[in-house]
Amino acid sequence: MNIILLSGGSGKRLWPLSNEIRSKQFLKIVKSENGEIESMVQRVYRQIKTADIDAEIAIATGETQVEAIKNQLGNKVAVIVEPERRNTFPAIMLSAAYLYFKKKCPENETVVILPVDPYVDDKYFQVLKSLDSAVQNNSADLVLMGVKPTYPSEKYGYIIPENGCSVREFKEKPDAETAENLIAQGGLWNCGVVSAKLSYLMEILRSKIECNSYAEVLEKYSELEKNSFDYVVLEKSGSVAVVPYDGEWKDLGTWNTLTEVMDNVPIGDVKMSDDCVNTHVVNELEIPVVVMGAKDMVIAASPDGILVADKVQSSYIKKYVDDLNMRPMFEERSWGDYRVLDFVVNDDGSKSLTKRKKILKGRCLEYQSHRNRSEVITVISGKCIITINGRAHEAYAGDTYAVAEGVWHGLEAVEDTEIIEVQVGEELIADGTEQSQNGKEYYPNKNSDSTERKK
Repeated sequence: MNIILLSGGSGKRLWPLSNEIRSKQFLKIVKSENGEIESMVQRVYRQIKTADIDAEIAIATGETQVEAIKNQLGNKVAVIVEPERRNTFPAIMLSAAYLYFKKKCPENETVVILPVDPYVDDKYFQVLKSLDSAVQNNSADLVLMGVKPTYPSEKYGYIIPENGCSVREFKEKPDAETAENLIAQGGLWNCGVVSAKLSYLMEILRSKIECNSYAEVLEKYSELEKNSFDYVVLEKSGSVAVVPYDGEWKDLGTWNTLTEVMDNVPIGDVKMSDDCVNTHVVNELEIPVVVMGAKDMVIAASPDGILVADKVQSSYIKKYVDDLNMRPMFEERSWGDYRVLDFVVNDDGSKSLTKRKKILKGRCLEYQSHRNRSEVITVISGKCIITINGRAHEAYAGDTYAVAEGVWHGLEAVEDTEIIEVQVGEELIADGTEQSQNGKEYYPNKNSDSTERKK
C-alpha cells in the first residue's frame, strides 16, 4: 500500500499564525500523548508510523511548503513537488505518475490519498487497512472512507451508501434538515480519503495526457484540468464503494474548531487573569501578551500580525485578511527557521533587510554567493562554522562577518545557532540564493588547518 498525503492551503482562516507558506498543518499548537507540542503534519505522520501499516508514505505539495515539511519531518520522507498549484485532481495524477515512473510500483498496488491535516484518533489509520483490502478485493474502482456523523453538519459533504458499501450518491453541504434526512439514510461525512489501484489512476492520467515518463508529466502538468479530484473523477465514476470510520474526526480549518483540541494553557509569553473564560492565547512574539477578563476569545500574535476575536466571529476572518499582501514575516526552512525583524528603503534607493535565523545543530545554510547584495552576519548564540571563499572559521556568540557582493559563503551549525543577518543592496530576497555551488553544501573539514578561530 502507498499513502499519499495532500498538503496545501493558504492558511488565511488561521491568520496570523498561518500564511501562504506556513499553512495550518505546520502550526505547532496541538499536544501529543506525551505532552509535547506538535503540528498536524507531525501528528498524522507519527500516527501512520505507529499504526503498524505496511505502506510507503509520500507528501504531495507545492514548492513553498517543501522546506517546512523537511524541517518538521526530516529529509527521509518523500516529497512530490507540484510545478504549480492546480487543485487535487492534478496533484493526485502527479502522485500516481511518481509512484509508477519514479518508484516503479506495481500497477496492482493500492494507493490511498488523504489530507495531511485531519485531527483523528488512531482507529482512523486502522481503517486504511480496510480500504486496502476493499481495493484488492475489487469492491469498486474507487473506495472512500466515510465518517459516521455526530450531528447534522452543513459544512461537510455526504456520502450516501446502499447495499452495504456501494455508493448511491453524493450530497455537497446540505442544509440542516436535509442533513438529518441523509444521516437517517446512513449518510456519512466525506472526509476526503480515497483509494484505488495504481493502474486505475494511471489509466485516468493517460486519458488526459500522453506520457511515458515522470519528466513528461511534469512538463505537461499545466494541461491537466485545474479542478478537484471529486469533480473530475469521483462524482462521474460508476464504481465507488465506502468504508465507514466511527471515531473522532475534526477539520481544524478555523480558529473556532482548532481551539477545541488545544490545551487551555496559553502558548508563548502570556499572562492571563483568573477570570478569563474559554479563551485561547498563542504568542509567537518575544514580547509579553497580557489578557484580562476575556471571554470566548482567541488571541494570536505572530510576526505577521495580531488577531483579537470572538471565537464564533473568528470563522469569518478570511474576508478581512484577503487583501493583506504582506510577505510572510516568519518561515520554516529545512535548516531551521527565520523571522524578518526590519525592512528599510533608503533615500538612495538601496534597501536593507534584517532577519533573525535559527539553524539547527548539524544543519547547513547553502554555500552561495549574491550578485545584487552584501551581507553582515552576527552570531548571537551557539557555535557554527562559517565558510567564506573556501576558508572555514569557527564562530561563536558576538562574532561578526562581512560578506561582500559576489563572495561565496556558507554556514554549518555545530550546535543550535542563532544569527542576525543584515542584507544590503538594490535587490533583496527573503531567502535563497542567486548562485549556489552546484546546489550543494560545501564546507572544508572543520578539523583541518583550513578551519580557524576568528581573531
